Amino acid sequence: MHIKPNHVFWIFTLITLVWFSNLEYRKLVRPDEGRYAEISREMVATGDWVTPRLNGIKYFEKPALQYWATAAAYKLFGQHEWTARLWSGLTGFFGLLLVFFTGKRLFGMEAGFYAALVLGSSVLYAVIGHINTLDMGVTFFMTLSLCGFLLAQMSPGKTWMHVAWMAMGLSILSKGLIGIVLPGAVLVIYTLIERDWGLWKRIQLPVGIAIMLMVSAPWFILVCKANPEFFHFFFIHEHFERFLTKEHGRYHSWTYFIPVLLAGMLPWTVTLFDALSKSWKRNPGAFQPNRFLLIWIAFIYFFFSYSDSKLPSYILPIFPAAALLIGQRLAAIEGNRLFWHFLPIALLGATGLLLSPRVVRFSDATVPAVLYRHYIPWLVAAASIALAGALYALFKTRKHGNAQAIVAVSLSMLVSGQLALAGHNSLSPSNSAYSIARQIKPYLKKDIPFYSVAMYEQTLPFYIRRTVTPVAYQDEMAFGIEQEPEKWIPDIPTFERVWKSQPDALAIMSPEMYAQLDKKIPMQIIAQDTRRIVVKTP
Repeated sequence: MHIKPNHVFWIFTLITLVWFSNLEYRKLVRPDEGRYAEISREMVATGDWVTPRLNGIKYFEKPALQYWATAAAYKLFGQHEWTARLWSGLTGFFGLLLVFFTGKRLFGMEAGFYAALVLGSSVLYAVIGHINTLDMGVTFFMTLSLCGFLLAQMSPGKTWMHVAWMAMGLSILSKGLIGIVLPGAVLVIYTLIERDWGLWKRIQLPVGIAIMLMVSAPWFILVCKANPEFFHFFFIHEHFERFLTKEHGRYHSWTYFIPVLLAGMLPWTVTLFDALSKSWKRNPGAFQPNRFLLIWIAFIYFFFSYSDSKLPSYILPIFPAAALLIGQRLAAIEGNRLFWHFLPIALLGATGLLLSPRVVRFSDATVPAVLYRHYIPWLVAAASIALAGALYALFKTRKHGNAQAIVAVSLSMLVSGQLALAGHNSLSPSNSAYSIARQIKPYLKKDIPFYSVAMYEQTLPFYIRRTVTPVAYQDEMAFGIEQEPEKWIPDIPTFERVWKSQPDALAIMSPEMYAQLDKKIPMQIIAQDTRRIVVKTP
């Protein structure tokens, strides 16, 4: 099948419908979704768009760009699950379009189209594009800086290089200095390997740095002016100490990202290594885009592997670059070879179909088996669609229908992934405070204090649309509490005295904490689930 413009249009239309179909369906889950939804809610509620606050307490771990975007969505469309996830959804989808455009310019229409399909159907990218976390936003702007740089090497004008510098500024505003450190390091490594010293003239360094600073610096200046303590915490603690120490409790060995990459790149894992093995080959011309993409992937992977703080989403910026290389490879691969790339996907689909009913084995006291049983039909449907798409693709590769096979695998895996993600809402009674917030709604009054005892339920403030007072709990709010100690209660004995003095008050705590306090202070249970109990003064 020859890729025609009308084919591209209709397939992208279908991808758009699937991509945005379930942003509202699922309740926000702990911790990230609740955290970032709440910070944006408080910006709207307080009118302070300079100083980010979590639960009313200064929160300086990340810059403000996504908070602004989500707060703007709240202002325009209201406070909903889909508006909380809209920035991740939009930047993830725009990433597909950006990869398509760049791949088309670099490698041809077919390669660009396949690159977009690969990116949109890759498991990790598709999942993070539907979760309210910061990683998709920074991935999009880092990809824009990468693509702007690549396109600038093909264009005589300055526009794309200016776009790349602007994107680096927006990357910094999304998640900090990695927005310039990672692209800069890749550029240095490429220059040393290729000895292309003229590249430094073409990147328009003085003008570019000015553009980057004009985009990123104003907010940092304003927030430092309003909060002098911001500079040391953000630039020293959150960047250097976080990267070099284990204090955030996210330490894993250097092998941590191996299974993340292998699973996250599905269904294109085999094709990825096939594409990487051919990417170092020199092509005609001074600039080598394939080598630059390969260096981008390798450096970012090893950079985060070296870090003492690791989460699966940290390596997401390598996925668009990998998709470009895979798209180029798919445009040239033979059908009989592609058959063996898709065979493991069929086997995985069949395995998923067999194992889906056994997901109840993951149940425990906090996530009971009944919730997992509700999840099973979703998983069965997801595995069935993945298997059907893979089997059809295997058939088409034997009939010289590579294009149909690639489209079938891409669309079936995208739909399969979204079904599995939507079905995760079956577990929301345990993973989200939505249900318990509905139970306590009649008791919520503006002037009644609400205490969070020895815990902080990230999604609760978003759903009750107010903050709570932490008791004997700091965690990620520790720095903010240090600046504003009047906003918390440091220990349980103090809380007991405060509680007894309140005519009306609410508190949320774990079942274990409730058992500890039950004989010490008067409490009446008004809502509970497997993780939380909410009480009021009798």
